[in-house]
Amino acid sequence: MKNILDKCCSKCHHSNENPCPDFIQCRISGPLCHESEECSEKKNALLARARREDLDKPAIYVGAGTCGLGAGAQKTLKKVKEWIKNNKKEVEVLEVGCVGLCIREPIMDVQLPGKARLSFGDVTEEKVENILNDVFNGEIPKDFLLGQFPQNKKEINYKDVNNFFESDYFKVQTRRVLANCGEINPARLDEYVARGGYQGLAKTLKEKTPEEACAMVEESGLRGRGGGGFPTGKKWRFALQAPGEKKYLICNADEGDPGAFMDRAVIEGDPHRLLEGLLLAAYSIGATKAYVYIRAEYPLAIKRLEWAIKEAKENGLIGDNILDSGFKLEVVIKQGAGAFVCGEETALIHSIEGKRGMPRPRPPFPAVKGLFGCPTIINNVETLANLADIFKNGPTWFNSIGTKGSPGTKVFALSGQIKNTGLAEVAMGTPIRQLVFDIGGGIADDRKFKAVQIGGPSGGCVPEQHLDVEIDYESLKTVGAMMGSGGLVVMDETTCMVDLAKFFMDFIQRESCGKCIPCREGTRRILETLKSITEKPDKPDSKTPLERFKSVMYMERLSEVIQNTSLCGLGQTAPNPVLSTLRYFRDEYEAHVFERKCPAGACHELITFSIDAEKCVGCTMCAKKCPVDAIMGNVKTPHYIIPDKCIQCGACYEACKFNAVVKE
Repeated sequence: MKNILDKCCSKCHHSNENPCPDFIQCRISGPLCHESEECSEKKNALLARARREDLDKPAIYVGAGTCGLGAGAQKTLKKVKEWIKNNKKEVEVLEVGCVGLCIREPIMDVQLPGKARLSFGDVTEEKVENILNDVFNGEIPKDFLLGQFPQNKKEINYKDVNNFFESDYFKVQTRRVLANCGEINPARLDEYVARGGYQGLAKTLKEKTPEEACAMVEESGLRGRGGGGFPTGKKWRFALQAPGEKKYLICNADEGDPGAFMDRAVIEGDPHRLLEGLLLAAYSIGATKAYVYIRAEYPLAIKRLEWAIKEAKENGLIGDNILDSGFKLEVVIKQGAGAFVCGEETALIHSIEGKRGMPRPRPPFPAVKGLFGCPTIINNVETLANLADIFKNGPTWFNSIGTKGSPGTKVFALSGQIKNTGLAEVAMGTPIRQLVFDIGGGIADDRKFKAVQIGGPSGGCVPEQHLDVEIDYESLKTVGAMMGSGGLVVMDETTCMVDLAKFFMDFIQRESCGKCIPCREGTRRILETLKSITEKPDKPDSKTPLERFKSVMYMERLSEVIQNTSLCGLGQTAPNPVLSTLRYFRDEYEAHVFERKCPAGACHELITFSIDAEKCVGCTMCAKKCPVDAIMGNVKTPHYIIPDKCIQCGACYEACKFNAVVKE
């Protein structure tokens, strides 16, 4: 396919000796060649090809985001290239990002000239050849078909093939931030431009002052998508009005919540969307240097972001005098070491400065005194990814969906015990029930829903009775949860909520920077309490249940102290998982404390195994599988378990074919 950035004029007032400027300049700054009909036709043709509406040869797209590669996309890609070579076909092969349907990876799309793009799921290497043979022979293999990407020209769409985005997974969604992910080649600037990319930047640099740009974002109602939900435009204005010749912008891509992968997918699938947002934000606050702080565990995202920065520089979109506006910006990628605390903005600033990532007291806030003592704004990836559309389409377009206090959309990473894991973008105000059951498909293995953890380690659990709560910043707080960055972990009846609280508290305790006592010592004491009620006591006696109960009661008081006295947001929200599980699942805590039982059967040390003598046939299989020789008995006679030797591994339970081993 001809590059959209090639020179595009021949016979208008730009001659071959004096060619038109780079196509991207014309595309994002105004009419091509000033009313030249020939150039206009050429422009439209190039745009159609960049949007994959008009192909001159077949194209095969392979989802090569991190989730796709983890499912075997690299082997699928290799097999595709082997098939092309063996069949002597001239085919363009593209590696695209994640479209969001991670559960069906590896995903492979095939598009023939004059036809719509077909998408296939679960395409492991052994399935490639049969699928490609069928498609290139005019047949559509239905077994792995996910649907087609419909085209405007009806005649090129396949009959009796569903619209890919009208499936149960996508039809409830409103894709804005994820609009290009999985559809465009992230390594090609021309494909982003062809879909309206950098139009918002060109329009803003030409028509608006930084003050007007800040006002536009304030009018849109965009709130920070990193957790707190602070109004973005208001935050920008603080930095714009702060005195200082040097100002900085930081993109926080240090995504550390367990089960969260939204930012990674956006950068891998549509890096220029992030860069355009970065440029718009920097212009609005008067910054001349921007940092993208991204964890080193995201090598693919870093690689694609480096490609995008290089391409943007080559085309005058990063550097000096951007689009002849006088605006300049330098963009630097800073790799973090994976410390969770560096998601807190003052700790992140310290890390960029080469110091240990530890929070500092505020005020002064970073917008007044931040990186290297200069006014600094920190926005996360999703916040910046919303800006291109806001500046292109206007604030009214942006807040036309969502709620009054939380306009726009929110991207969530669906994980846990749910059928359809992946990325979902929904309008603010969508009930959690729709995310879990309509988009997510319900609970895996058709078990019973128990709760959903939203907001990461600092968030809270939402039980079944609150499934209809709307997703927005205020509503979630009423049920003891928070928006967070967008991780959403679904749990079924086999999940122990006490064990879950222990998992998150262990994570927070290990990730605490240790600077302030409430977070460092308080979370340690809470973790010790949770361990004491989920593990077998060393010296059981009559007093231990009361002691454990007293510890749980103090745990609530300690949580309040930690919330009120910790230095940073990490410590202030650290007790949330404990408080929310105590609020909705207190009966499970009581069972652990008084009965020494785990109702969900997840706390192994509280599980007891015994053998039903009436069902045991003495096959000795359980005794053979026991790793500690805790099962005694003769052949063809009932066996029994020695409690003091049993380590609750469950090997006997799994080995018994007669249901004689009882698990309690």
